[in-house]
Amino acid sequence: MGSIIQNAANNFTTNGVVRASGINNTSVSAVTALPSGLGGSMTLISSQTASSSASLSFTSGIDSTYKTYLFKIINMHPQTDAVRFLFNLSTDGGSSYNVVKTSSFFQAYHNEAGSATSLNYDTSHDLAQSTGYQDMHTSGIGNGADESLSGYMYLFSPSSSTFVKHFLVNNNIYFSSDYTINSFIGGYGNTTSPINAVDFKMSSGNIDAGTIYMYGIN
Repeated sequence: MGSIIQNAANNFTTNGVVRASGINNTSVSAVTALPSGLGGSMTLISSQTASSSASLSFTSGIDSTYKTYLFKIINMHPQTDAVRFLFNLSTDGGSSYNVVKTSSFFQAYHNEAGSATSLNYDTSHDLAQSTGYQDMHTSGIGNGADESLSGYMYLFSPSSSTFVKHFLVNNNIYFSSDYTINSFIGGYGNTTSPINAVDFKMSSGNIDAGTIYMYGIN
């Protein structure tokens, strides 16, 4: 018993403070496992990098393995000036991208001169039971050397055969007239068929550069 008490006492300073050596996982870098139920893990499934590409399509890896899919969109740069970045969904592995969608769309913007600001709902870029591609922002991305779009898209429970397929999008662009535009899109693919492919492209011309990472989250 005496040795047990002595070992316990060694974990305290003379002021009664617990020493770091007496506690496991004392920093984030030291954590080796998360408690059950604390949160889902994020797994990188695949990525695609554009190089004068007509589109970037994810046609594999979207299945019942994960409940949520996250697409991180990094510095999408168009070849054509003032174009929009779009996406659509598929239920046939990418043979066609024509899932019926309903969505809402709002944005905030501010220009470099500090003379123009706005926060508004945009009815021209939302969808109402449309099979067309969903706009991910309003005004066009500039094709200047330093202009691009970055953001993310969540796709929830794409393999469900019971519910519609919800998505959430947030991105920021450098508009070709020196504006920053932050867009928020929410909606659903109005189908109970599993979604198994996603396509991204510009409204005109190719994607000059940029990378999209697809993660699975449970």
